[in-house]
Amino acid sequence: MTVHAGLARREASSRRSMALAPTCRGLNYFAIDRSIRDLLPLYMDAPLLAHLEPHLAELGALAGGRLHDLSDQAERHQPVLHSRDFYGHDEEWVEYHPAYREMEQIAFGQFGMHAMCNRGGVLGWPSAMPPLAKYVFHYLFAQAEFGLLCPVNLTDSSSELVRRFGSGELHERYLSRMWSQDPATLLKCAQFMTEKAGGSDVGAAELTAVRDGAHWRLYGEKWFCSNADAELAVLLARPEGAVGGGRGLGLFLMPKTLPDGSRNAYRIMRLKDKLGSRTMASGEIVFDGAVAYQLGELDQGLKHMLVMVNSSRVSHLARAAGMMRRCLNEALQASRHRNAFGRAVVDHPLMRRQLVKLMVPTEQALSALLYSATAPEKVLRLLTPIVKYRACRDNVTVATGAMEARGGNGYIEDWPNARLVRDAHLGLIWEGTSNINALDAVQRAVGKVGAHAALRDDLASRLAEMQGVPGQFRTRLEGAINSAMRFAEEVAARPENERFCRAAAGKLYHAVTAALFIQEGLRLGASGGDARRLLLARFVLEHRVQEPNTLNLESRRWEDEAIDLLLGEAPVPLSRAAELLVR
Repeated sequence: MTVHAGLARREASSRRSMALAPTCRGLNYFAIDRSIRDLLPLYMDAPLLAHLEPHLAELGALAGGRLHDLSDQAERHQPVLHSRDFYGHDEEWVEYHPAYREMEQIAFGQFGMHAMCNRGGVLGWPSAMPPLAKYVFHYLFAQAEFGLLCPVNLTDSSSELVRRFGSGELHERYLSRMWSQDPATLLKCAQFMTEKAGGSDVGAAELTAVRDGAHWRLYGEKWFCSNADAELAVLLARPEGAVGGGRGLGLFLMPKTLPDGSRNAYRIMRLKDKLGSRTMASGEIVFDGAVAYQLGELDQGLKHMLVMVNSSRVSHLARAAGMMRRCLNEALQASRHRNAFGRAVVDHPLMRRQLVKLMVPTEQALSALLYSATAPEKVLRLLTPIVKYRACRDNVTVATGAMEARGGNGYIEDWPNARLVRDAHLGLIWEGTSNINALDAVQRAVGKVGAHAALRDDLASRLAEMQGVPGQFRTRLEGAINSAMRFAEEVAARPENERFCRAAAGKLYHAVTAALFIQEGLRLGASGGDARRLLLARFVLEHRVQEPNTLNLESRRWEDEAIDLLLGEAPVPLSRAAELLVR
């Protein structure tokens, strides 16, 4: 045996494995999240927060433990479509791994995330909770499992469409079961919108609805149906003889099982082999006279459907914010527990800069989420498309950056980063692509209804309360907000400016989140807490609102100390943060 033979032994290999940085598995995702714990008291009523904190801590522990493991198992054992049962009945069904069913029990049963804003009694709270409550649970849940949040959100938002536009008979038959936490009675829901000819152009839909007495029958197909085997589905179809385009679409509710117990007349043709969100079944469906029930006026279907767009876009924001938090935490774990060139990776200046580049959009998404969940209704018309657009795009960048921070292991499916990258891309497509959201924000919200005025007024009222910000920085911030508003107006004024819509939506997002950072940092710092969000505001202004002058290194010296403070564990004093705003 040579002197080097010991290097090949199991003991030696195990010793070398200790040099690999751990993941966040085993951590409590709520307990380690200083930002959400600091910010919730600013946005949520104290009695509700006190009631929910133990439940949030419980979900945080599950996300880093049991839910983490279940999600991993469900990812590796994806849904399988069976076209017949063992008797040969043509009643196709989707087989899920037990891990997915247990995750459903956690989301729908244990926490009632689909019902907590619709009725009292969920988690022991006597009344329906405000939207902020469910989005915080989405935020934590998404750090472990992304795909299942689609059925959770669709069941929640679809029940609102049934409540608003359904008949009394539909209310009695379906609503209580859509809000049930008992898996034996729960009716999960889906929304089938996309067709081969349409995509984002919903008005090109060809699915046809034919009157049949008190109900309708559907003929045609839908191309991308998430939660394909749901007990209920909300969908858009064109009543026979209706005009073309979006104005001719009606909104309908379609059950999987009819009141007499028979299977409805539609077929799941196949399941999609998706890049991400693999735990949840998405399929292609053909309708051959399926029974459906009218929701609202026949010529108002698209308008009725838009009722749920705000809530669904904020749900996507919550998922993006949660996934970015997981990515940032994974990057911090990797860099703090891995050595290179004689010191911890986190101590290398270039890595510290890269970590803050992941931190800034992560914190922007969290502030945008809390603001969107509590903002006045008139602000949401513009706010929701810009936050959905920008946060979902940032999620892809942050996920990729976190994978790079872990290095080669981040590219391997055994580790969490590859899946986070894959899942992040779906947020760019659901509830409208980046282009669709940017067009909605600028051409419609700004150009047609002047929705930016309400947002500008709300931000102005917040700025008026910001005492303690150096005057020079306040001027910069106000200038950034006014510039973003003017640019959006200019782009919206002429159709040929369409190519600038994404830039305008991005400028609005960055200006809004910078203002939120200042307000949050001042409120936290004034009470002796952590004022680090003031530093984040300056990073947004100098790196996201405007391009930094990298050749003028002296103008960037403030960043060194700011990065040290942001990556440190100690709270940042308000006086120190305010000083660095103008250095």
